[in-house]
Amino acid sequence: MLAAHALPVCCVFDAWMHIRAFQAQTEVRRVPWGAPFFSPEFSSSEMTAPSMKERKACWGARDEYWKCLDDNMEEASKCEKLRCSFENVCPQQWVKYFDRRRDYLKYKAKLEAGEFQPSETTEKS
Repeated sequence: MLAAHALPVCCVFDAWMHIRAFQAQTEVRRVPWGAPFFSPEFSSSEMTAPSMKERKACWGARDEYWKCLDDNMEEASKCEKLRCSFENVCPQQWVKYFDRRRDYLKYKAKLEAGEFQPSETTEKS
């Protein structure tokens, strides 16, 4: 008689085949900047780090966009074209990082200048 945890060989083999098929479908692949992470249309050889020229173009687009925001008192609607350029030139993760970095730098400048006012809910806690 078989033990409760033992399976016939054919069932073990079938389970193993299902696991291998699932692993093949969900294989982690390296993809180009900004592409979906599990996208099957990209092979692992297509992902490369941005070249020096691409990095400089990204930083330039970021700087132009930030300057426009500074000149227009943070009114993003006046800087839409520069934002699109910034998003098209830079990898998606870099755009997220630079957006967070700008928010942090603005907060830090206000804090250092003594202009930061905590919200009422922050003061109560």
